[in-house]
Amino acid sequence: MLGKILQTTLKGPVTFTGMGLHSGKPVRMTLRPAMADQGVWFRRTDVLYKDAMVAARWDAVNQSPLCTRIENDSGVSVSTIEHVMAALAGCGVHNALIDIDGPEVPILDGSSASFVRGILYKGLREQAEQVRAIKILRSVEVRRGDAWARLDPHDELQIDFHIDFSDAAIGVQEKSLSMANGSFVRELCDCRTFCRQADVDAMRENGLALGGTLDNAVVVEGDKVLSPGGLRRSDEPVRHKMLDALGDLALAGAPIVGHYVGHRAGHAMTNDLLRALFAQPDAFRMVTCDRNLMARLPGVGVHPGEIPAVA
Repeated sequence: MLGKILQTTLKGPVTFTGMGLHSGKPVRMTLRPAMADQGVWFRRTDVLYKDAMVAARWDAVNQSPLCTRIENDSGVSVSTIEHVMAALAGCGVHNALIDIDGPEVPILDGSSASFVRGILYKGLREQAEQVRAIKILRSVEVRRGDAWARLDPHDELQIDFHIDFSDAAIGVQEKSLSMANGSFVRELCDCRTFCRQADVDAMRENGLALGGTLDNAVVVEGDKVLSPGGLRRSDEPVRHKMLDALGDLALAGAPIVGHYVGHRAGHAMTNDLLRALFAQPDAFRMVTCDRNLMARLPGVGVHPGEIPAVA
């Protein structure tokens, strides 16, 4: 395999415990090494009499407006997977088995930083299969009302995002970042999920966000940031949307070489985009990564020292 770019998995298990954002119940989750070409799978350790394995793939998504939820043919599901999927993609992990004892990934601090820290401190090992990537050949776009998302041809994974909220604490924000050479770890992994206080109140009235606190989300009201310490970055909300997008794109099953643009897009729209992409076989090509291409994908050469100190 000399000179070839090999897939990676974790060197050993990494365990996280915390509350589910919507259930408010404690969850224990362990990332484990997996075989080459397996991809990422979740295994519900609390499920005994049904198929407990759920593939982290675009075609297993049962769309939800609040998070990314995957479900198998037996109706077994895992939700709020986007932050851990972003961490795996951003650290260059291709294969992992994730044991979880409940239906929702722990929210931790609302970002991917804890997952990234655990992955990088444990370390990765190479496997005896080459890395393949999805190269975008022509533009694919989906729309819902005034929101849209698009994938364009590009020589690396780049994410552009634009948001527009009436609350002055968020307002209009836009950002563009190349995901090459570990920029996810340095620029995005510490950025937390965000919401308006009115949305929190409405969700709790409907039995959701029961595990949400000011410590695991950025909560705003008008021009005020209610969470202690305020924002970690002045544009933390749009950065978090980019984090979410990377996690949702990771459900493609291989790294994407292309330019993602999201305008007021969310989890469901990014899933719509992947479904539209794979419905058009002439819009992409599977390519075997050489060293030059691999250097332009997320996760290459990152180390724990690149995690922002604020997280």
